[in-house]
Amino acid sequence: MGKLVLVPTPIGNLQDMTLRAIEALKAADAVAAEDTRHSRKLLDHYGIDRKLVRLDAHTMRERGEGVLDEFPNLAFITDAGTPGISDPGAELVALALRRGYSVEALPGPTAFVPALVLSGLPLARFTFEGFLPRKGRARSERLRAIAAAAATTVFYESPHRLAATLDDLTQVCGDGRPASVSRELSKRFETTYRGTLGELTQTFAGVEVKGEVVVVVAPAPLPSSDERERDFAHEARTLAADGASGKELRRALMALGAPRNLAYRLALEAE
Repeated sequence: MGKLVLVPTPIGNLQDMTLRAIEALKAADAVAAEDTRHSRKLLDHYGIDRKLVRLDAHTMRERGEGVLDEFPNLAFITDAGTPGISDPGAELVALALRRGYSVEALPGPTAFVPALVLSGLPLARFTFEGFLPRKGRARSERLRAIAAAAATTVFYESPHRLAATLDDLTQVCGDGRPASVSRELSKRFETTYRGTLGELTQTFAGVEVKGEVVVVVAPAPLPSSDERERDFAHEARTLAADGASGKELRRALMALGAPRNLAYRLALEAE
């Protein structure tokens, strides 16, 4: 049975390469990479003399299975970070699992985790969105979902689209929503900008941005107690119209988050 090892590589600072990652690359029959020229520099830096095979988004479907068959112990790296996150690694993992291969994912660098921590925003819950759709209905729906999200949202963005995306977020979330923008993480000019979406939109308007960018957006503000009570009252009337009553209606309201006393009162009013 073959083995696929996903090996994280530095997102900027070469010292972030782990000893375990170096050992895994040296032990592999071959190393598959998105860009062999870029990856060769990394391997040469650490004295890793292994055959490099190109496997990117354009070649994965036609070459992925063949590469797995040819190299029973295959390591996979991407241009930077942990393979499988917003890159072809996820497709390679699916191929390997379908063929009965064992898959090992080593821990290591990734951009969105330090960006989340640096944002200073609530992190008990968060959603990773990868890259947002560039246009059309899919983009509009994703932006509205971010605006309504009860958890912090983090995503990657191209530097030349950052200003437009911040402007779009301001339109759907409001200019007062807290957010952050991190760029060049782990590199010499690493910077994190914090503020409201309105402030960040002004900061990056007409500015040429370079390097990798991670955007973090705070969750939607919690509704006031009056707004929540109106919402529960509406749900109570809807449930009552559908035939719910008594204990069943109270339990349904409590399952939606209504306090016990409020659920009891609204159930009586709805009936």
